Amino acid sequence: MKILVVGANGQIGKHLVRLIQEDDGSQARAVIRKEEQADFFKELGAEVAIVDLEGEIEEIAKAAEDVDAVVFTAGSGPKTGKDKTLMIDLDGAVKTIQAAEQASVKRFIMISSFDTSREAIQAASESFAPYVVAKHYADQWLLTTDLDYTIIHPGMLTNDPGTNQVELGEEVERGEVAREDIAATILATLKTDSTIGKRFQVVAGTTPIEEAVTSI
Repeated sequence: MKILVVGANGQIGKHLVRLIQEDDGSQARAVIRKEEQADFFKELGAEVAIVDLEGEIEEIAKAAEDVDAVVFTAGSGPKTGKDKTLMIDLDGAVKTIQAAEQASVKRFIMISSFDTSREAIQAASESFAPYVVAKHYADQWLLTTDLDYTIIHPGMLTNDPGTNQVELGEEVERGEVAREDIAATILATLKTDSTIGKRFQVVAGTTPIEEAVTSI
């Protein structure tokens, strides 16, 4: 299985590319923005595509040629303004969805925010609300497509070492989760067809990731 990882240079993305490359029968194609980011991925044996998510859909579609699945893990980051949140977390996500459609890639994994409901938008702080809005509408766009989607809603992300154990469900109590465990959850999701058409929240827990994913 060849997997296009959009936002590969992010913290979840780096974990995911490594796990894909360690997985027998899987190959990652890392979408990054700058050539100087490439060495990390080439050393893992991953393919690399240099793409600006603020560019044209066709650039993303070219990177998606001949892959079996697309994973959107990109994000503008907490240090950018509302403009980058709009351009990456919303427009970049929608363009990646459209690029997958153009490239005839059916499987699509979206890494969203823990809660993207209208209620969550209203409850969010002034600084966080634009991010929740962007994720809300990106999720909604994906839901209207014919793609074989899964939307993953992680809890508060940490850089703690992964435990390979999570709590996962349509609704779980808010909590933290290691980025490494989210990456492992993505890979398990890609291998589990029963997750197609599903969306679920993930926090740290006591259930092995593969077991949690297959039970959803």
